[in-house]
Amino acid sequence: MKWKFEKNFTEKGYRMHYEKLKLYSEMKGWVCQYHIELTGVEPKIWRRVQVPSDYNFWDLHVALNDAMGWLDYHQHYFAIKGKGKRQEVHIGIPDFDRNEELQEVYPGWEIWMLAYFNALGVEGTYFYDYGDGWEHRVKLEGYMFRDRNINYPICVEGRRACPPEDCGGVDGYYNVLRTLADPEDEDNEDMRTWVGEEWDPECFDPANVHFDHPYKRWKNAFLIG
Repeated sequence: MKWKFEKNFTEKGYRMHYEKLKLYSEMKGWVCQYHIELTGVEPKIWRRVQVPSDYNFWDLHVALNDAMGWLDYHQHYFAIKGKGKRQEVHIGIPDFDRNEELQEVYPGWEIWMLAYFNALGVEGTYFYDYGDGWEHRVKLEGYMFRDRNINYPICVEGRRACPPEDCGGVDGYYNVLRTLADPEDEDNEDMRTWVGEEWDPECFDPANVHFDHPYKRWKNAFLIG
């Protein structure tokens, strides 16, 4: 089977190339607004973020991951079709071992996010941590002019804290909530220690979101070490 990014599989290993699109002048002043909702959880856990219009899919991943409150310890990919596209594609971290039985995951750092989030209202699914199986509904809500006094990306709104990393997916998350809500549960004290004394499932403040530099994270993940 010939893959779309066949050229990246070389004798020396996977070719790593971080791509930043050179935008038309009228697009340089844009930012894009996305709504992200963690699926399968009630009450809803969601965020609204604004990111620069030149972001590739790796950059978008970093922004969404940081806004949600994940720690980026695990694999991810976006499943998205886009307006006018023939089929859904997967974009994220490729399978460097090239398992041909799996659908190809395109390298997110080579693909402009608006190549597939190519119209207002387009939705995709962001998968994070294949073990716990977290799924997020991601929707492009709008384009707007960049405020020169703001350092993007920013989180403008959201509700409820992110589940603890490695808690076991949706079922594990509900178990965490039940255990913490029951002082008589024999695991209550250990669970409180594990999640941290400051963790409150109902609390989220967008002002406290810290966004990492996406290229630096990519470089540290794939080129250093």
